[in-house]
Amino acid sequence: MNLSDPSSWKQKLSNSHQIGGIETSVLDNGTGRGTRIAWVNTGTGLRYKVVLDRGMDILDAFYNEHSLAWLSNAGHVSHQPFSNQGIDWLRTFGGGLLTTCGLSSIGPPNEDETGQRGLHGNYSNTSAELISIKQPDIYIGNLDFEIVGIIRETTTFGPSLELKRSISGTLGSSKIKINDVVSNRGNTPAPHMVLYHINCGWPLIDEGTRIVWKGEHQKRDSDHLLSDFNKKHKFSTCAAPLDGHSGFGEDVAFIDPEADHMDQVTCGYMNDQLELGLGISFSKKQMPWLINWQHWGKNEYVTALEPATNPPIGQAAARENGTLILLEPGEKRNYDIELEVLRGMSVKEFNL
Repeated sequence: MNLSDPSSWKQKLSNSHQIGGIETSVLDNGTGRGTRIAWVNTGTGLRYKVVLDRGMDILDAFYNEHSLAWLSNAGHVSHQPFSNQGIDWLRTFGGGLLTTCGLSSIGPPNEDETGQRGLHGNYSNTSAELISIKQPDIYIGNLDFEIVGIIRETTTFGPSLELKRSISGTLGSSKIKINDVVSNRGNTPAPHMVLYHINCGWPLIDEGTRIVWKGEHQKRDSDHLLSDFNKKHKFSTCAAPLDGHSGFGEDVAFIDPEADHMDQVTCGYMNDQLELGLGISFSKKQMPWLINWQHWGKNEYVTALEPATNPPIGQAAARENGTLILLEPGEKRNYDIELEVLRGMSVKEFNL
């Protein structure tokens, strides 16, 4: 189906939802009961669920019959704004194609003279204020769609950060475009860190799926604890389930990614057997780090590529080593990520 050629469908449709678009609803059962969501159908086989009450992050994502995202045992959990102490964040972590970490701390629980912060910050347990939904308009030939919302991380007398998120695309294109604008709405400098947890699972992720990236893997003091699999494969391919990844077992790489002449970093997952892939691109200037998290636990089988402003070391450590971003009052930062589903020979030819 070639939606880019209007002559193939002009005057044959009454309603654009016959092709695709955005549909909002509220869940009425289970741990996500009462949560606002938006299903997005791109008309290409790519469809995904935006969870409005979890920072407009993306949970389920499918291409035709194939799931792209990893879902945790918890699955869809309603937001819990005060689940922000220690590792409480893990209790509500549903996985999903996109989980945003921040906006003021990413990484482990940490504290210093400025306060205490839990694992990966407050963002993903914060509801969005929905600003607008733009649907495709088949009658004027405009196939673009967009959903926009605002998420606030704020406290009286303290830092006040605001993120305006736009998720957009075009019917007939298997791309997801995410634009975030983070602003300091307070009257004092505000600490800022952000990381985009792009979590993928079976069947896209399977034994032998290629993890494609280009750059320099930073040596860490904990590298001697890496699995034998990654000591050999160096974060370039997906493993079978590993006994050593039961419980908290994991392998993590901090990558200084290489950008092209347009400042774009390209990476992704390529399943050559299925001829199915997910390409990820972002700006090196906006996010100079790429993290690869691998957790090959039995029945908990996942890997994530994670563009980030900093390695996930926590606000206190970033402040100590001088890498913490401090947004001045009124200052803004833009973050752009594009996800694209690849099929056929484009998967096998995806090399950097």
